[in-house]
Amino acid sequence: MFRNLFRGEKILNRIRQVYAMQKAEKMQELRVFAAQIRLETLKTIGSLGFGHVGGSMSVADALAVLYGGVMNIDPKNPRWEDRDWCVMSKGHAGPAMYATLGLKGFYPVEEAYTLNKPHTNFPSHTDRQKTPGVDLTTGSLGQGMSTAVGAALGNKMDGRDNHVFVFVGDGECDEGQVWEAAQFAAHYKLDHLICFVDYNKRQLDGACEDVMSHGKGIGAKFDAFGWNVIDLPDGNDVEAIYDAVQLAYDVKGKPTCIVLNTVKGKGATFAEPSGAHSSQPTPEQWDEAIKASEAAYAAVKAQ
Repeated sequence: MFRNLFRGEKILNRIRQVYAMQKAEKMQELRVFAAQIRLETLKTIGSLGFGHVGGSMSVADALAVLYGGVMNIDPKNPRWEDRDWCVMSKGHAGPAMYATLGLKGFYPVEEAYTLNKPHTNFPSHTDRQKTPGVDLTTGSLGQGMSTAVGAALGNKMDGRDNHVFVFVGDGECDEGQVWEAAQFAAHYKLDHLICFVDYNKRQLDGACEDVMSHGKGIGAKFDAFGWNVIDLPDGNDVEAIYDAVQLAYDVKGKPTCIVLNTVKGKGATFAEPSGAHSSQPTPEQWDEAIKASEAAYAAVKAQ
């Protein structure tokens, strides 16, 4: 009997080792993907010369986790009914979404270099009528949260178990519509809804604490509305984000809010130091930023 127990423990240990190795490989893959998203985001916005760099770069890691390790999607069939949905309620982070979708094969990633130009399919804010893979049109802050909740309710009513992920900004959380949607989602027990708050601490007019503070914190507010809340001290850590999503999957009867404490402009040499919301760098600054991002991508790949 003891021999069998010992053999069983060895098998379990081996399974744990294999899982740990597989997870480590997956996390490295996601880190590489995040660096690639940042590089392509800079190229996309750089093709126009100005834009919302700060809030695009801060969500690259979460997008890498969703599209590289979590979501069920089919780039060849963007409207597949059983897919997982991702809604960029903070629609000005569209360039990061475009980079991600292009890298996943929804279209050639270089097509996004027509960002916000005449006849483009890549406007500054995400538009489901134009860009393959964009699930819902956003831009007017707060509305994407409401439509994401509606999508989650619709999927639930149709008997589907797919997930809806939605990104909201910390400045966006000044909008009352965010909290109407939060109350609705908790009341209808939309446990297949996961909201990421990009808590980079800055919004258009300055620091969030100066413009409109959130009292006891954004997480505390979601908790008060009846949500499960996971607060990540490092919202740019792909492994922490991945683990948080897995924990959210196990929660039944309530939606989950994952607060990402991120760095605004992360990886952009001209935006990260100041946390700029929108940037219009010189051509030389763009070249410097893209070269630095290329070097960062190469360094991560070499690990």
